[in-house]
Amino acid sequence: MSDRTQEAYLHWVYQLAKYHHRSPDQLSDEQIKVFLQYLVQERKLTSSSLNQAASALRCFYQLVLRRPLEEVTLAVPRYRQGTRRPEVFSIQEMERLLTVGCPHPKHRAFLMTVYGAGLRLNEACHLKVKHLDSDRQQIRVEYGKGRKDRYALFSPALQEQLRIYWKAFRPRQWLFPSSHHPQEPMSDATGQKIFWKAVERAGLPRKGGIHSLRHSFATHLLESGVEITVVQRLLGHNQLSTTSIYLHVRQERLAQIKSPLHLLDFSGLA
Repeated sequence: MSDRTQEAYLHWVYQLAKYHHRSPDQLSDEQIKVFLQYLVQERKLTSSSLNQAASALRCFYQLVLRRPLEEVTLAVPRYRQGTRRPEVFSIQEMERLLTVGCPHPKHRAFLMTVYGAGLRLNEACHLKVKHLDSDRQQIRVEYGKGRKDRYALFSPALQEQLRIYWKAFRPRQWLFPSSHHPQEPMSDATGQKIFWKAVERAGLPRKGGIHSLRHSFATHLLESGVEITVVQRLLGHNQLSTTSIYLHVRQERLAQIKSPLHLLDFSGLA
């Protein structure tokens, strides 16, 4: 598991113990369900957060305490997650975000990298200068989600912007180092703040956090005719079904499509 998954799982086991003021290995199945019900009714967590909590507790009881899978499944139910299509920015909105919204060259370079390569926030923050391959037009993403390495797009437009950025800031190890601690990478929180500031300056509607740039990357590729299997590989998805959530049709595109009725000849009708 990735470091972030480990941290999240430890967090939920800790929260369970804190809620009941007892070690989690001494809790009954009913007490586990009471805690999960608390997350639903009082904390009002989203289904994705609830399922993360459930996965953490299942992992703990099955892998650490060695309880049979059947018992753990009954004790820690999962929650049905409704299908929610990701919201994306249009091409025109992306242009405005990266120009009007980003007067600072480092911020523009960072958001262009996230969008232009379809990266997750943590992946972009942990890019190193040596990961950029201009000749092959590739960016090496190391230890992405699930600790998998992959190659992302490194377009000429992004290369040009990063050259401008490099000449001004001369990053050494990390492509986007922390402003206060140059020997460390930019934090995820800083990256998210850069995005929200850009959205505010550009006067754009909020469509989720910085991950919406990755959604927009995938959607724009598919709408331009790139095969879904190629997009799947660029995003680093294991399952094609994960990538298929981007096969939605935006309202702007829907307005451009004509019904097949216009192909028929109705001139003979009275």
